[in-house]
Amino acid sequence: MKKHRIAVIPGDGIGLEVIDAGKKVLETLVESYPSVGFEFKDFDWSSKRYLEKGQYIPDGGIEELKTFDAIYFGAVGSEEVPDHISLWDLRLKICQGFDQYANVRPARVLPGVTSRLQHADKIDWVIIRENSEGEYSGNGGRVHQGLPDEVGTEVSLFTRKGIERIHRFAFDMAMSRPRKKLTLVTKSNAQRHGMVLWDEIFFEVAKDYPEVEINRELVDAVTTTMVLKPERLDVIVATNLHADIISDLAAALSGSLGIAPTANLNPSGEFPSMFEPIHGSAFDITGKGIANPIGAFWTAVMMLEHLGEQTLAERLMAAVEEVIGSGLQAPDLGGKATTREITDAVCASIREKASVAA
Repeated sequence: MKKHRIAVIPGDGIGLEVIDAGKKVLETLVESYPSVGFEFKDFDWSSKRYLEKGQYIPDGGIEELKTFDAIYFGAVGSEEVPDHISLWDLRLKICQGFDQYANVRPARVLPGVTSRLQHADKIDWVIIRENSEGEYSGNGGRVHQGLPDEVGTEVSLFTRKGIERIHRFAFDMAMSRPRKKLTLVTKSNAQRHGMVLWDEIFFEVAKDYPEVEINRELVDAVTTTMVLKPERLDVIVATNLHADIISDLAAALSGSLGIAPTANLNPSGEFPSMFEPIHGSAFDITGKGIANPIGAFWTAVMMLEHLGEQTLAERLMAAVEEVIGSGLQAPDLGGKATTREITDAVCASIREKASVAA
């Protein structure tokens, strides 16, 4: 039996609930199709741990993570810890430490989901977010703190290496899709240095992909395209900040943040990649049993694809679509189903399909 070692970091808030649900459907999947197995190891890296011990990640933790095939991550964020500490000390420390420079966020309206967008059936996008530099490089500082002339700087950092590799990744993604279309999102009319470099390298790389149809949109303009003409978009590539924002819009237009997945990829395979739903800690619903686990399930599908388990990925996605298409939906989609009810239904669908196949 082929076995994949998965590091599990539920983190904070509803992350614990949806990642537990995700583990259950993955375990059901391999029980039903026993040619593959998973070895899970849970890590208590959370804001609770930070408050108790002063660290999100213990000494040697990053080195231990290197031994795993993938990381299944829930959420980070607490009302008791400043956001910049929780984000930089956990999620970004892993992303940057493992050079997970390609953030991939697919968006489409799943069966049975009602979007507030009139032409939501036209949404079938993959947003590629540069995940290692740009606006979130951490370059900057503060001086004269607390004084009237205090100054804070946040310097966007763009390198030729970082820009070229994310553009090539995006072009390869576009090549793998039927429409072979790639939209460059930028703000080079106002940001005349790093963003102009971003644009120039895109068009340099485009020469190596003549089969891909390209277009360029400013980040403010692309939000209107997403709402008014969603059919114009397919694969989108953008900087760290810009893609962060438009991918949340994409999730909302697709129905809810609760169903959206993310992959933080180290394409070379030198380090493990990390997979997480995008909804965050959601402390307003933590512990109520109503968190939507679909985002965690779709994230697990992406993890399976990355691990080379395409057939298992398709089986899990089919079960997810069957359940959500039946109308069994969480409150964020207008339904009344609990996290457990949705999880049990997806597990039952997996078992039923495996029984029929046998």
